[in-house]
Amino acid sequence: MKKSLVAVSLAAICMMATSCVTKKELDNCQLENKELSKNYQNTKEELAASKARVTSLEEQLNQSKKAYAALQGSLDKSLSNASQNNVSIDKLVDQINESNQYIRHLVEVKSKSDSLNLILTNNLTRSLSKEELKEVDVQVLKGVVYISLADNMLYKSGSYEINDRAAETLSKIAKIIKDYKDYDVLIEGNTDNVPVNSQAASMKNIRNNWDLSCLRASSVVQALQTQYGVDPKRLTAGGRGEYNPLNDNNSDVAKQRNRRTQIIITPKLDQFMDLIDKAPEADK
Repeated sequence: MKKSLVAVSLAAICMMATSCVTKKELDNCQLENKELSKNYQNTKEELAASKARVTSLEEQLNQSKKAYAALQGSLDKSLSNASQNNVSIDKLVDQINESNQYIRHLVEVKSKSDSLNLILTNNLTRSLSKEELKEVDVQVLKGVVYISLADNMLYKSGSYEINDRAAETLSKIAKIIKDYKDYDVLIEGNTDNVPVNSQAASMKNIRNNWDLSCLRASSVVQALQTQYGVDPKRLTAGGRGEYNPLNDNNSDVAKQRNRRTQIIITPKLDQFMDLIDKAPEADK
Protein backbone atom coordinates (compact mmCIF):
# COMPACT_ATOMS: atom_id res chain seq x y z
CA MET A 1 0.00 0.00 0.00
CA LYS A 2 2.76 2.40 0.93
CA LYS A 3 4.60 1.54 -2.29
CA SER A 4 1.50 2.29 -4.26
CA LEU A 5 1.11 5.69 -2.62
CA VAL A 6 4.76 6.52 -3.33
CA ALA A 7 4.33 5.51 -6.93
CA VAL A 8 1.22 7.68 -7.30
CA SER A 9 3.01 10.60 -5.68
CA LEU A 10 5.98 10.26 -8.00
CA ALA A 11 3.70 10.08 -10.99
CA ALA A 12 1.90 13.23 -9.90
CA ILE A 13 5.18 15.05 -9.43
CA CYS A 14 6.33 13.96 -12.85
CA MET A 15 3.10 15.15 -14.44
CA MET A 16 3.41 18.53 -12.74
CA ALA A 17 6.99 18.89 -13.90
CA THR A 18 5.97 17.93 -17.42
CA SER A 19 3.10 20.43 -17.33
CA CYS A 20 5.47 23.32 -16.32
CA VAL A 21 7.95 22.61 -19.12
CA THR A 22 5.17 22.49 -21.71
CA LYS A 23 3.77 25.91 -20.70
CA LYS A 24 7.21 27.57 -20.98
CA GLU A 25 7.75 26.06 -24.36
CA LEU A 26 4.30 27.22 -25.38
CA ASP A 27 5.07 30.78 -24.32
CA ASN A 28 8.27 30.68 -26.32
CA CYS A 29 6.43 29.39 -29.30
CA GLN A 30 3.85 32.13 -29.02
CA LEU A 31 6.55 34.82 -28.86
CA GLU A 32 8.31 33.29 -31.83
CA ASN A 33 5.03 33.16 -33.71
CA LYS A 34 4.37 36.86 -33.07
CA GLU A 35 7.86 37.75 -34.28
CA LEU A 36 7.41 35.67 -37.42
CA SER A 37 4.00 37.26 -38.05
CA LYS A 38 5.50 40.73 -37.68
CA ASN A 39 8.36 39.89 -40.05
CA TYR A 40 5.90 38.44 -42.52
CA GLN A 41 3.78 41.61 -42.45
CA ASN A 42 6.86 43.81 -42.97
CA THR A 43 7.94 41.60 -45.86
CA LYS A 44 4.50 41.90 -47.46
CA GLU A 45 4.59 45.69 -47.16
CA GLU A 46 8.10 45.89 -48.63
CA LEU A 47 7.03 43.63 -51.48
CA ALA A 48 4.01 45.84 -52.19
CA ALA A 49 6.21 48.97 -52.20
CA SER A 50 8.69 47.27 -54.54
CA LYS A 51 5.88 46.34 -56.91
CA ALA A 52 4.65 49.95 -56.87
CA ARG A 53 8.15 51.21 -57.70
CA VAL A 54 8.44 48.69 -60.51
CA THR A 55 5.10 49.84 -61.91
CA SER A 56 6.17 53.48 -61.73
CA LEU A 57 9.48 52.74 -63.44
CA GLU A 58 7.67 50.80 -66.16
CA GLU A 59 5.37 53.78 -66.74
CA GLN A 60 8.37 56.14 -66.93
CA LEU A 61 10.07 53.77 -69.34
CA ASN A 62 6.98 53.65 -71.53
CA GLN A 63 6.76 57.47 -71.54
CA SER A 64 10.45 57.71 -72.44
CA LYS A 65 9.93 55.24 -75.26
CA LYS A 66 6.99 57.30 -76.57
CA ALA A 67 9.00 60.53 -76.33
CA TYR A 68 11.93 58.90 -78.10
CA ALA A 69 9.62 57.60 -80.81
CA ALA A 70 8.13 61.10 -81.25
CA LEU A 71 11.60 62.66 -81.50
CA GLN A 72 12.71 59.99 -83.94
CA GLY A 73 9.60 60.63 -86.02
CA SER A 74 10.23 64.38 -85.99
CA LEU A 75 13.86 63.85 -87.00
CA ASP A 76 12.85 61.47 -89.78
CA LYS A 77 10.30 64.03 -91.01
CA SER A 78 12.90 66.81 -90.94
CA LEU A 79 15.39 64.65 -92.81
CA SER A 80 12.71 63.75 -95.30
CA ASN A 81 11.75 67.38 -95.85
CA ALA A 82 15.38 68.36 -96.21
CA SER A 83 15.87 65.60 -98.73
CA GLN A 84 12.75 66.58 -100.68
CA ASN A 85 13.87 70.18 -100.85
CA ASN A 86 17.40 69.19 -101.82
CA VAL A 87 18.75 70.88 -98.69
CA SER A 88 21.57 69.06 -96.96
CA ILE A 89 21.98 68.86 -93.20
CA ASP A 90 25.36 70.55 -93.54
CA LYS A 91 23.72 73.51 -95.27
CA LEU A 92 21.11 73.78 -92.53
CA VAL A 93 23.85 73.74 -89.90
CA ASP A 94 25.75 76.43 -91.81
CA GLN A 95 22.62 78.60 -91.93
CA ILE A 96 22.11 78.20 -88.18
CA ASN A 97 25.75 79.10 -87.50
CA GLU A 98 25.49 82.17 -89.73
CA SER A 99 22.34 83.25 -87.89
CA ASN A 100 24.03 82.84 -84.51
CA GLN A 101 27.05 84.80 -85.72
CA TYR A 102 24.81 87.62 -86.96
CA ILE A 103 22.96 87.73 -83.63
CA ARG A 104 26.28 87.97 -81.75
CA HIS A 105 27.33 90.76 -84.09
CA LEU A 106 24.11 92.68 -83.43
CA VAL A 107 24.63 92.34 -79.68
CA GLU A 108 28.19 93.64 -80.05
CA VAL A 109 27.02 96.57 -82.20
CA LYS A 110 24.31 97.51 -79.71
CA SER A 111 26.81 97.38 -76.85
CA LYS A 112 29.19 99.70 -78.69
CA SER A 113 26.31 101.99 -79.64
CA ASP A 114 25.23 102.22 -76.01
CA SER A 115 28.81 103.05 -75.03
CA LEU A 116 28.98 105.84 -77.60
CA ASN A 117 25.72 107.33 -76.40
CA LEU A 118 26.92 107.13 -72.82
CA ILE A 119 30.10 109.05 -73.76
CA LEU A 120 28.03 111.65 -75.61
CA THR A 121 25.68 112.06 -72.65
CA ASN A 122 28.55 112.32 -70.16
CA ASN A 123 30.30 114.94 -72.31
CA LEU A 124 27.15 117.00 -72.49
CA THR A 125 26.19 116.81 -68.82
CA ARG A 126 29.76 117.64 -67.77
CA SER A 127 29.71 120.75 -69.93
CA LEU A 128 26.45 122.08 -68.42
CA SER A 129 26.37 124.03 -65.16
CA LYS A 130 24.23 123.02 -62.19
CA GLU A 131 21.80 125.82 -63.00
CA GLU A 132 21.52 124.70 -66.62
CA LEU A 133 20.93 121.10 -65.59
CA LYS A 134 17.83 122.25 -63.67
CA GLU A 135 16.24 123.23 -67.00
CA VAL A 136 17.89 120.67 -69.28
CA ASP A 137 17.06 116.96 -69.10
CA VAL A 138 19.38 114.49 -70.86
CA GLN A 139 18.34 110.87 -71.39
CA VAL A 140 19.25 107.89 -73.56
CA LEU A 141 16.21 105.88 -74.67
CA LYS A 142 16.49 102.92 -77.06
CA GLY A 143 19.85 104.05 -78.36
CA VAL A 144 18.79 107.66 -78.97
CA VAL A 145 19.94 110.72 -76.98
CA TYR A 146 17.15 113.12 -75.93
CA ILE A 147 17.97 116.64 -74.71
CA SER A 148 14.83 118.31 -73.38
CA LEU A 149 14.87 122.11 -72.90
CA ALA A 150 12.23 124.07 -71.00
CA ASP A 151 10.45 126.71 -73.09
CA ASN A 152 10.98 129.50 -70.54
CA MET A 153 14.72 128.86 -70.77
CA LEU A 154 14.78 129.03 -74.58
CA TYR A 155 12.17 131.53 -75.74
CA LYS A 156 10.89 134.97 -74.97
CA SER A 157 7.57 134.92 -73.13
CA GLY A 158 4.71 133.93 -75.45
CA SER A 159 7.02 133.82 -78.44
CA TYR A 160 9.09 131.54 -80.68
CA GLU A 161 12.11 133.85 -80.66
CA ILE A 162 15.25 132.61 -78.86
CA ASN A 163 16.15 134.67 -75.78
CA ASP A 164 19.62 135.76 -74.73
CA ARG A 165 19.68 133.41 -71.72
CA ALA A 166 19.61 130.37 -74.01
CA ALA A 167 22.75 131.32 -75.91
CA GLU A 168 25.31 129.75 -73.58
CA THR A 169 23.39 126.48 -73.24
CA LEU A 170 22.82 126.16 -76.99
CA SER A 171 26.51 126.82 -77.65
CA LYS A 172 27.47 123.87 -75.41
CA ILE A 173 24.93 121.59 -77.08
CA ALA A 174 26.15 122.75 -80.51
CA LYS A 175 29.73 121.81 -79.61
CA ILE A 176 28.66 118.26 -78.71
CA ILE A 177 26.66 118.00 -81.95
CA LYS A 178 29.67 119.17 -83.96
CA ASP A 179 31.99 116.73 -82.16
CA TYR A 180 29.70 113.86 -83.15
CA LYS A 181 29.55 114.70 -86.84
CA ASP A 182 28.10 111.29 -87.81
CA TYR A 183 24.89 111.88 -85.85
CA ASP A 184 21.67 113.35 -87.23
CA VAL A 185 19.78 115.91 -85.14
CA LEU A 186 16.02 116.39 -84.93
CA ILE A 187 14.68 119.47 -83.17
CA GLU A 188 11.14 118.82 -81.96
CA GLY A 189 8.80 121.46 -80.53
CA ASN A 190 6.07 120.57 -77.99
CA THR A 191 3.35 122.71 -76.36
CA ASP A 192 0.68 122.35 -73.71
CA ASN A 193 -3.03 122.25 -74.60
CA VAL A 194 -3.73 125.94 -74.02
CA PRO A 195 -4.91 127.57 -77.28
CA VAL A 196 -2.65 130.20 -78.81
CA ASN A 197 -3.66 133.83 -78.20
CA SER A 198 -3.48 135.02 -81.80
CA GLN A 199 -4.23 138.60 -80.75
CA ALA A 200 -0.86 139.02 -79.03
CA ALA A 201 1.65 141.02 -81.05
CA SER A 202 4.24 138.25 -80.95
CA MET A 203 1.69 135.63 -82.01
CA LYS A 204 0.49 137.19 -85.26
CA ASN A 205 0.05 134.70 -88.10
CA ILE A 206 0.22 131.78 -85.65
CA ARG A 207 -3.03 129.86 -85.95
CA ASN A 208 -2.60 127.16 -83.30
CA ASN A 209 -0.15 125.06 -81.24
CA TRP A 210 0.98 123.21 -84.37
CA ASP A 211 2.31 126.45 -85.80
CA LEU A 212 3.88 127.48 -82.49
CA SER A 213 5.69 124.16 -81.95
CA CYS A 214 7.04 124.10 -85.52
CA LEU A 215 8.22 127.73 -85.38
CA ARG A 216 10.00 127.18 -82.06
CA ALA A 217 11.80 124.13 -83.46
CA SER A 218 12.73 126.11 -86.55
CA SER A 219 14.15 128.92 -84.39
CA VAL A 220 16.47 126.48 -82.61
CA VAL A 221 17.56 124.89 -85.92
CA GLN A 222 18.41 128.27 -87.39
CA ALA A 223 20.31 129.30 -84.26
CA LEU A 224 22.39 126.11 -84.36
CA GLN A 225 23.14 126.70 -88.04
CA THR A 226 23.78 130.44 -88.19
CA GLN A 227 25.20 131.18 -84.75
CA TYR A 228 27.03 127.96 -83.86
CA GLY A 229 28.04 126.51 -87.24
CA VAL A 230 26.19 123.19 -87.19
CA ASP A 231 25.87 121.68 -90.67
CA PRO A 232 22.23 122.29 -91.74
CA LYS A 233 22.25 118.99 -93.68
CA ARG A 234 22.26 117.23 -90.33
CA LEU A 235 19.34 119.22 -88.90
CA THR A 236 15.59 118.62 -89.08
CA ALA A 237 12.91 120.84 -87.52
CA GLY A 238 9.55 119.41 -86.51
CA GLY A 239 6.59 120.25 -84.30
CA ARG A 240 4.22 117.95 -82.41
CA GLY A 241 1.93 120.60 -81.02
CA GLU A 242 0.13 119.53 -77.85
CA TYR A 243 -0.06 115.87 -78.84
CA ASN A 244 3.08 114.50 -77.25
CA PRO A 245 2.66 115.49 -73.57
CA LEU A 246 4.80 114.20 -70.73
CA ASN A 247 1.90 114.66 -68.29
CA ASP A 248 -1.80 115.38 -68.32
CA ASN A 249 -2.36 119.12 -68.64
CA ASN A 250 -4.21 119.28 -65.33
CA SER A 251 -1.96 121.73 -63.46
CA ASP A 252 0.35 124.66 -64.15
CA VAL A 253 3.40 122.53 -63.30
CA ALA A 254 2.30 119.77 -65.69
CA LYS A 255 1.67 122.27 -68.48
CA GLN A 256 5.09 123.82 -67.91
CA ARG A 257 6.75 120.42 -68.30
CA ASN A 258 4.85 119.76 -71.51
CA ARG A 259 6.05 123.05 -73.01
CA ARG A 260 9.49 121.94 -74.12
CA THR A 261 11.81 121.59 -77.08
CA GLN A 262 13.65 118.31 -77.58
CA ILE A 263 16.96 117.94 -79.37
CA ILE A 264 17.08 114.31 -80.49
CA ILE A 265 20.51 112.98 -81.52
CA THR A 266 20.72 109.66 -83.35
CA PRO A 267 23.39 107.90 -85.47
CA LYS A 268 23.05 107.96 -89.26
CA LEU A 269 22.10 104.46 -90.32
CA ASP A 270 24.26 104.47 -93.45
CA GLN A 271 27.35 105.48 -91.46
CA PHE A 272 26.71 103.52 -88.29
CA MET A 273 29.32 100.81 -88.83
CA ASP A 274 32.06 103.38 -89.48
CA LEU A 275 30.96 105.32 -86.42
CA ILE A 276 31.48 102.39 -84.05
CA ASP A 277 35.27 102.54 -84.02
CA LYS A 278 35.82 106.30 -83.99
CA ALA A 279 34.02 107.90 -81.07
CA PRO A 280 35.40 111.31 -80.02
CA GLU A 281 37.64 111.34 -76.98
CA ALA A 282 35.88 111.79 -73.64
CA ASP A 283 37.61 115.07 -72.86
CA LYS A 284 37.66 117.74 -75.50
